[in-house]
Amino acid sequence: MGLLKKRVNYKESADTNLVLASIGGDRDAFGEIVGRYQSLLCSLAYSAVGDLKHSEDIAQETFVEAWRKLDTLSDPAKLKAWLCGILRFKISRYRRKETRHAPQPTDELHEQVAEHSRVDDVVIQEQEQALLWQALQQLPETYREPLVLFYREQQSVEHVAAELELSEDAVKQRLSRGRKALQKAMITFVQDTLAKSKPGAPFTMAVLLAISTISAPKAKAALFSAGVAHTGNAIKWGSLLTVMASFSGVIGSFFSVRASLAQSRTERERRATLKIVALYFLVAAVFVAGMFLLKYVALASTAYQSLYALGSQLMVFGFIAAYLALLTHMLISQPRLRAQERQRQPEAFLAEYDQVNSKRREYKSRLSLFGIPIIHVKLGLPELHEKPAFGWIAGGDRAYGLVFAWGGLAVAPISVGIVSLGVITVGALGFGVLAAGTVAVGVIGFGASAIAYKAYGSLSALGWESAWSGSFAIAKDAAIGPIPFATLTNSEPAADIVQLTALSQNHLWVLGAMSILVITPAVWHSNMVRKRIAEQHNNAE
Repeated sequence: MGLLKKRVNYKESADTNLVLASIGGDRDAFGEIVGRYQSLLCSLAYSAVGDLKHSEDIAQETFVEAWRKLDTLSDPAKLKAWLCGILRFKISRYRRKETRHAPQPTDELHEQVAEHSRVDDVVIQEQEQALLWQALQQLPETYREPLVLFYREQQSVEHVAAELELSEDAVKQRLSRGRKALQKAMITFVQDTLAKSKPGAPFTMAVLLAISTISAPKAKAALFSAGVAHTGNAIKWGSLLTVMASFSGVIGSFFSVRASLAQSRTERERRATLKIVALYFLVAAVFVAGMFLLKYVALASTAYQSLYALGSQLMVFGFIAAYLALLTHMLISQPRLRAQERQRQPEAFLAEYDQVNSKRREYKSRLSLFGIPIIHVKLGLPELHEKPAFGWIAGGDRAYGLVFAWGGLAVAPISVGIVSLGVITVGALGFGVLAAGTVAVGVIGFGASAIAYKAYGSLSALGWESAWSGSFAIAKDAAIGPIPFATLTNSEPAADIVQLTALSQNHLWVLGAMSILVITPAVWHSNMVRKRIAEQHNNAE
């Protein structure tokens, strides 16, 4: 009883969030509502009218009507009951319409009706024979022959025994077993037929196409309580923080560009900086666009979802390979280019800040612990053979911290960077026990895409034990998402393994912390570099 109550509360909470998002104009959220309840509504309609096509038409009309009137739903948690109410009204109207249009035989039409009735009888008989054979052909011949003879030859066991040259006991035994097998075959036939008629992604797409030209319902403030309004705000904040956190590595790189451009002294350095950053953004844009495309194609073509899921993971690994290659290229090419430019245009590097051994090119705290500075941050573009930043807290193109590190390549227990390695890691690529970023790889992973023992990703999640995603969710044991692959999918047991309740309670804090950890050091570093260069110019003047 407790599990049932928990399942109902979980589903009502999800319904509330989807209704609020739909009222805000999110058609994808309404698509999830359709996917969640289309089977129920189509089944109820079919049970009432007995026609698959008409039942699906009625269900589609119900969803379109629901989209139009969604703002009249006073309690979003009661979405299912509200949808069923609209459906019953549609069924009732359909029946009244059928009754009104039913032909009434008159004397002059009696012959014509009788003729149609005879034609209908022939059609019905043909359908009955087809259904009979579909059931009979599933029986072994040993049972089928006695059954056919028994029911077509005056139901005489003696006659069947004589025709088949069997004992009467053998015939009775085969008839008994044959009836049971026939009953089972009929049940299986009905189950298979109904299962094949289950609405799928094409039904959902048809509804979304139908509402594409209909304006989104407008929320009426009086309809929602303070608690529901609070949930709506949480959705908005959650959406904003998800974008910021998932792409915080890319956002942080913007501020890195500002710092790098400020440190560039020649046109070649500026072009090289813009090129490498443009490649970072291009790879990210292609990755995100490709993942969204795969999601919508997979939802529209359920037969090939496994192939699209494989494609999504190939894109994830492609993104990882591309960013590792870009970072390696950046760490090698920038120092070489700076060395070349020093030889080609020495006049561009006369300022104190641009000297190789200048103390102004780095910040190192006076305080140290065990001979290691508390803070060590590199502020200039990397030089050939220059050592990485190293301290308890370190920052630079390569940063190694005993507690915290930030940079292009960051290695520390807590690390933030384009590529970060450690225990708690955040970045474009995060590798750690608790990893977060555009792509997160670890024991627990949060990000746009995640590969982890427990994976949580907005675009895809590949988990060993469990996965949660707004798109592709792939795991061994449990998966929650629009396109799930696991032993348990989109169920209460799956939600327990995924720890969905804990996720829903804490994900905003996690997303907020990710954003702050990535963006704040990037902003600080950019401002520090620009400030020091501005001071340099002021002193020169």
